[in-house]
Amino acid sequence: MSRKFNIGDVKITQDSECFVVAEIGANHMGKIDIAEKMILSAKESGANAVKFQKRNNQELFTQEMFDMPYINSNSFAETYGKHREYLEFGNEEYKHLIDFALQHDIMFFATPFDFQSVDFLEKFNLPAYKTASADITNTPFLEYIASTGRPMIVSTGGASLDDVKRAYDKISKYNNQLSILQCSSVYPAQPSDMNLSVINTYLTEFENNIIGLSDHQSGIALALVGYVLGARIIEKHFTLNRSMKGTDQPFSLEPIGLKKLIRDLHRSKLAMGTGEKKLLENEKPAMFKLRKKLVASKDLREGTILKKEDIAIKIPGDGTPPHELDYFIGKKINIAISKDEDLNKNQIS
Repeated sequence: MSRKFNIGDVKITQDSECFVVAEIGANHMGKIDIAEKMILSAKESGANAVKFQKRNNQELFTQEMFDMPYINSNSFAETYGKHREYLEFGNEEYKHLIDFALQHDIMFFATPFDFQSVDFLEKFNLPAYKTASADITNTPFLEYIASTGRPMIVSTGGASLDDVKRAYDKISKYNNQLSILQCSSVYPAQPSDMNLSVINTYLTEFENNIIGLSDHQSGIALALVGYVLGARIIEKHFTLNRSMKGTDQPFSLEPIGLKKLIRDLHRSKLAMGTGEKKLLENEKPAMFKLRKKLVASKDLREGTILKKEDIAIKIPGDGTPPHELDYFIGKKINIAISKDEDLNKNQIS
């Protein structure tokens, strides 16, 4: 069975273009106008989808955690719960942003962080759900999402292979439209944190599933490595400006970075080619000027028995290739051949 993952009207296979998700998360800073600009910019940069996050903070946190003081350069309120509440969008904002994305022809989906947020998002008929790495061991929650029947993209930062297999088994009872993303839950991730070879492990372990990469590294080069290794969904955090307020902003890609990443992903697909080694049509002009052929090293009379010194190897490469040299040694020619004239097998008696 070939790998495939359907999301909205897009069918992702190993032969398709990379599907790029611009993770907006909470980088909108709780402002609808900034969220609109980010959606539009992601579209202009070439992303296939934008992704938001949804939390019911009262359900998600203990009271102690909700009331925990949270005063720093990235906080939007004096406690962590109120900070998270400031960043949340409600029903009207979600409806507006989903319609806005639809108008600009870019897919919109979200990561729910709790059961009530799944129920909230179900009202909007989203094309898929993405789950956070921290929920890889939260199998009751994963099953609840899977039971909606919507395609799921599952991040696996902080997980063991046993954790991932367990989640896969639980989700697969309800839903075989599942993509598994290698991820390192380090913000930002250093190259040594990324363990991209896990992509190969996942390709072996989950032979019917599209594998992807949730990339928290601040640059674009390693996402390309992920694609070459076989990842077909790439998620990158996205912002308008890294200097904006928020903990995710510094390692998010700005529009120019996202545009370059998507450009290079498209180029990578073209560059990987078919695997068949052959002379390309557009290599022929260079080979004419650079390759060599067999010619007579001097004027040769009809009936000459060819010796090595009778044959020269010269440019251009439009004649008998030098690897045929041994064929001619010791053979008699049936016509006279002038210096620098091509040697070919029709001249041999």
